[in-house]
Amino acid sequence: MREFLRPMLPMLAVLLVPIVPFLLFAWLHPGWEEDVARWGQSGESRLWTAVIIIGLLASDIFLLIPSSVLCTAAGWQFGVPLGTLVAWSGMSLGAVIGFALAKRVGTPIVAWLTTPTELARAGELTRQLGPWLLVIARGIPVVAEASVLFVGLHQMPWRTFLPPVLFSNLVLALAYAAFGRVAAQYQLLPLAIGVSIGAPVLMIAIFRLWLWARGTKH
Repeated sequence: MREFLRPMLPMLAVLLVPIVPFLLFAWLHPGWEEDVARWGQSGESRLWTAVIIIGLLASDIFLLIPSSVLCTAAGWQFGVPLGTLVAWSGMSLGAVIGFALAKRVGTPIVAWLTTPTELARAGELTRQLGPWLLVIARGIPVVAEASVLFVGLHQMPWRTFLPPVLFSNLVLALAYAAFGRVAAQYQLLPLAIGVSIGAPVLMIAIFRLWLWARGTKH
């Protein structure tokens, strides 16, 4: 079980880096969700909100971005159809950028964007699961980015890369956007953000447990 728990710690630390400042801000500024709602009432502010969410999600390959929170916020702000489109566009753009850079620049950019440990783990899983890893790992912080970079580094064809990534991003975007919309209807945005923060942690735990169980069988 120690082998299952130990690799989770770096991933959890990565998640806490952007989350802790957000929680501190929410605690120091009660009523912040009303301010956000007022900001999103005009057409111009809605456009800027969409641009910001897409831009942040697209930069997830470079920065520690809580993508689950942003996708939930997209659904809360825009509703399910448009929120799904915004979240899917940002996540897919980030994956495409990371994959293209890994294919084009190779080892230097990959070494800058991920760690040797995560890259080696992504390589092992890619050899076991093939393109299915891109589907399984999309919602899992660190693993998702490492898998994209690994397959790009090893020159996976675009026609093999795009379908599983675009499909899994669509499923995630739809789920988070629908959750955000329900939260908006019932005035539960703080709870929704808390759940969307916890969801990747749960995905990490399930993924690590699955890897640990597979390892004990061999």
